[in-house]
Amino acid sequence: MEAIARDPRDMNALRDEEFRAELRAFLHAAYPEHLRYLDRRPTIAEIRPWLDALARKGWLAPHWPREHGGMGLSIGKYLIYYDELGRHGTGRLPDHAIHLLGPLLIRYGTDAQKARFLPGIAEGREIWCQGYSEPGAGSDLASLRTEAVLNGDDFVVTGQKIWTSMAPHADWIFMLVRTNKAVPQQAGISFLLADMKTPGITVRPIMNLKGESEFAEVFFDGARVPCENLVGEIDKGWTMAKSLLGDERITLGSPRQSAYALERLELLARETASLADAAFVDRLTQLRLDLVALEASFRRYVGMAEKGQRLGPDVSMLKVWATELFQRITAEMVELGGELGGFKRAVQFEASTVDVMNQYLEATPPTIYGGSNEIQRNILAKAVLGLPG
Repeated sequence: MEAIARDPRDMNALRDEEFRAELRAFLHAAYPEHLRYLDRRPTIAEIRPWLDALARKGWLAPHWPREHGGMGLSIGKYLIYYDELGRHGTGRLPDHAIHLLGPLLIRYGTDAQKARFLPGIAEGREIWCQGYSEPGAGSDLASLRTEAVLNGDDFVVTGQKIWTSMAPHADWIFMLVRTNKAVPQQAGISFLLADMKTPGITVRPIMNLKGESEFAEVFFDGARVPCENLVGEIDKGWTMAKSLLGDERITLGSPRQSAYALERLELLARETASLADAAFVDRLTQLRLDLVALEASFRRYVGMAEKGQRLGPDVSMLKVWATELFQRITAEMVELGGELGGFKRAVQFEASTVDVMNQYLEATPPTIYGGSNEIQRNILAKAVLGLPG
C-alpha cells in the first residue's frame, strides 16, 4: 500500500449536504464498479483496493478520534458516512477491529497497546476477527467457557469459539476468555488479544446457508498468549465489552437495510402487476408505515447521541425493530416472487435487478448477531419494564 496521505480537514466543519457530496464523489472515483451490490460478502482480495483507498485517505476509521488515525466524525456525520456507503452498494469491509476493538483500545488499552495495534487497524494492514460466541454461549456471553490460565508471563488458552467471521483470513483475534471461576459469571471474564499464528490455535471454516465460508470455528489447545496482550484489568473484560454495545445497537438499528429491501419489493410488485391486488397493497402499506416509524425512532436516538446523551437499554428496541422488519419485507418478496423466490439468482428488470432469495437469506442472520433478539427482549423486559428475570 502507498504511504498514508491523511486528509487534514475536520469533516465535521462541513455542512451535511457538503459531506454527502464529497463522499459520493469519492465513492464513484475509488470504489470498484464491479463490486457494487454484491450478493455476498467480498473476499479480502476483492475488497483490498477499496480498503487501501480508504486507508490512504485516512477515512477507514470514521468514528475514531483524529489523534488515533480516525476521522473524528460526530455521530451524525458517522451515520451519513455509512448511509452513503450503503446507497452506493459497497461490500462489507473486514471491520470488526474498526468498530469494536479500536474504540475499546482507545478507551482501555495501554500506551504500548495503542501504539502497536491502532495504526495497523486504521491503515488496513492487519485483519482481525472477534472471538465472542461459543457453542452453548452465543448471545449469552456470560456463560462462555474458553479459559485463560495465567502461567508465568503468558495466559494458556483452552477452549473453542464459533461463528467467528473472517477467522480463516484474520491475522489477529480479540476475544473474551474466562480467567476466574470462583466469582459470578460476568465478573470472571477478561479481554485478550492473540496472534492467529500462535501454536495451539486451529481454524475450521463453516459454510453458511448462502454457500459461503466467512464463518469458522476456532479451537484453542493450550495456546500461549503473552500477558501484555491483556486489555484493561483482569476479570473486567465483560464490563469493557458491554460499554460498547449501546453504540453497536444504534448502528444495527439503522433502517437502511429495510429501506433497500422495500425498494426491491416495490420494484418486484410493479413488474409482476401485484399492485392490482388489494390484499398485497394492504400488506405493502403496512410495511411502508412501519419503515417510516422506524426511521423516526432511529432519528430520535441519533439526535440523542449527537447531543452527547447516554443511550439507555431501550436502544435495544431499535435492533429488534429493524431486523424483524427486514425479515418481514424479504418474506413478502419470496411470497410475491413465486418461482423467482426459489433460486439464488438475480433477475434483471428494466429498472434494476432483484435477487429475491439472496435478500431473504441476507435477512436471516441479523436477528441473531449482535446479541439475538431474544436477548434484546430480555434486556428491555428487565432494564426498561422492570420485569423479574
